[in-house]
Amino acid sequence: MGDQRDSRGVSRPGDQDRAAPRLPEAGRRRDGRLVVGRLEQHGRAPYQFRPQETLSYFVKVLTNRGERTLWGKDLERALARSITQPQIGDLIGAHRVAREAVTVTDRKRDAEGRVVSQSEHYAHRNRWRVEKVKFFSDRARLARKVRDEHTDVRETVRAHPELKSTFLTVRAAEEFAERRIADPNDRERFLELVRGAMAGSIKKGEPLPAVRIREQPTAKQPGRKRHEGPTR
Repeated sequence: MGDQRDSRGVSRPGDQDRAAPRLPEAGRRRDGRLVVGRLEQHGRAPYQFRPQETLSYFVKVLTNRGERTLWGKDLERALARSITQPQIGDLIGAHRVAREAVTVTDRKRDAEGRVVSQSEHYAHRNRWRVEKVKFFSDRARLARKVRDEHTDVRETVRAHPELKSTFLTVRAAEEFAERRIADPNDRERFLELVRGAMAGSIKKGEPLPAVRIREQPTAKQPGRKRHEGPTR
């Protein structure tokens, strides 16, 4: 069974998957949150194509387990602003990269479609990243290079200039840790957190991140007192 998301990104039971030809495994995330398949169709429609539901956006893909329909208003933006601009027939990956809290209004309608009552509740809306699957494969490879402390930084930046600011940030974190964190174990954990956070963002397809390292304020050095003359 494939889970589906409503127009607000809330989980709902999905329709039973249909048999489909096996597709390549390229770009598949081990955690299962990246949906990989052939892009078959996408567009605006009432949620689950039910006329009484609110207008949402769907992306229909043919996966290794069958046809799957993803729902979410943010899918329209994700496709329109995609870096790789996938087209019908392309092998794509769709990844939920974030969730935001929203207030949802539920409306009950009668047989003629008129609203007879409504109520509000809190829910979460998903933010999506939709790209050709090679994009995610490339980002996963770059993320491994950032996470690995033995990476040849000069060679990696030469091959991937877009990682220059990322490695500069890692170097700044290393210098900060050397100056400010005395315990070697704490220093190593700090650097693992920095590398992990940056690698995780890269792997999800987010813009290449830069982490700000805050310096602790230093004690002010005593200065000379200015001699003030008599007020005239």
